[in-house]
Amino acid sequence: MEIKLHPYTVNKRFALTISRGTSHQNQNLAVEISADGITGWGEAVPFTIGSQVQSIEQIATSIRAIIPHLTAYHPHQRQEIENIITKYQLPSAAQAAIDLALSDWLGKRVELPLWQLWGLDRAKIVPISVTVGISTPAAARERIRGWLEIFDARFLKIKLGNPLGIGADREMMLAVKDEMPDAKLTVDANGGWNLEDAIAMSGWLADLGVVYLEQPLAQGDEARLVDLKRESPLPIFADESCFTSRDIPGLIDRVDGINIKLMKAGGLTEAMRMIDVARAHGLQVMFGCYSDTVLANTAASHLSPLADYLDLDSHLNLIDDPFIGANLVNGRLMPGNSPGLGVSPIDRFGRS
Repeated sequence: MEIKLHPYTVNKRFALTISRGTSHQNQNLAVEISADGITGWGEAVPFTIGSQVQSIEQIATSIRAIIPHLTAYHPHQRQEIENIITKYQLPSAAQAAIDLALSDWLGKRVELPLWQLWGLDRAKIVPISVTVGISTPAAARERIRGWLEIFDARFLKIKLGNPLGIGADREMMLAVKDEMPDAKLTVDANGGWNLEDAIAMSGWLADLGVVYLEQPLAQGDEARLVDLKRESPLPIFADESCFTSRDIPGLIDRVDGINIKLMKAGGLTEAMRMIDVARAHGLQVMFGCYSDTVLANTAASHLSPLADYLDLDSHLNLIDDPFIGANLVNGRLMPGNSPGLGVSPIDRFGRS
C-alpha cells in the first residue's frame, strides 16, 4: 500500500478558550492510504494534556518513520499493521490517522458505509452539543448568537474553569442561561477546579439545570474524584483522565461516564473497545473532539448510535475545512450512505 501525508492549517471562526488557554487555528495532518485503486483518508489532530504533548511535528515524524515498514502490507493485514504501530509506539493521534484511513479503505472496498458495515442504527443518533468557550458574559451571549446563525442549536457545552475563579464562571453561566433559558446545558471545566470549588459548583450547576459535569479536576487528581462523586448531585464524566480502555477500570468508582476522543483513543478500533468496556462497567459514553475537521468528526459519527451524548462540533467552527463529510440533520451529525467514512477532500490536496 502507498501512504501519503498532507499537513494543513485550519482557522477558527471564533477563538476557543478553555482553562488551559486559547486557540485561533490548528495544524492538522491528513493521511492518505491507497491500494487496489482505492484510497482511504484519515486525520491526526495534535493536542496537549498535562505532560502529554502530541505536536504536529511529532505526529508527522512518527508516521514517516514507519512508512517503510508498512508499505509491504495490504490494508487487509490489520493485525500485522497494528503490531508495527505498537512496536514503534506511535502517538495516539498518529495511530488514529492510520486507523481512520484503513477503516475508510475497508468500507470503500466492501462498498458499505461504516455504520452499516457495523450494523448500527442511525435513528439512535442524538443531537450534538455546541461549545461556548470561557469568556465574559457579553462574549458568551455573542458566541451563542453566532452558533444560532449556523443552525438551531439547542444543546450547549459550556467551558468553565476561568482563571479568575468560580465567581467569573457563575457570571458567565447566568448570562448563558438568560440568553437561552430553554437550552440543554452541560459543563466542562477541563480540570480547572480544585475539589472545594468543584463540590460548590456541582450543586450550584445542578440547581441551574445542568445535565452533567465533565473533567472537573485536573488529570492526575483522579483520587479526589471519589470525594467529588460522593458530594456531587451531577453525573461526572472523565475526559483528560481517560485515554483508552485501559484507563476505564480505574475510574468506575469515581465517574459516571467517559468522553471518547478518537485522537486520544488512537482511532475507531480502540473507540469501539472503549465503548464495550464502559458499558460492561455501567458507564455512559460521549464522543468529543479537539480541532478536528469534518473528516474525524464524520468518522466518530459512524459510531455515534452507540453514544449517550455527542460533542462533535469543532468542524462547524472552521472557516476553511478541507473536507466534506457528514451533514447536520435536525441538530444531528448524520453519516451518509457513501462507502467508508463518506468523506472527500475539497481541493487542497490536488483533487476534488
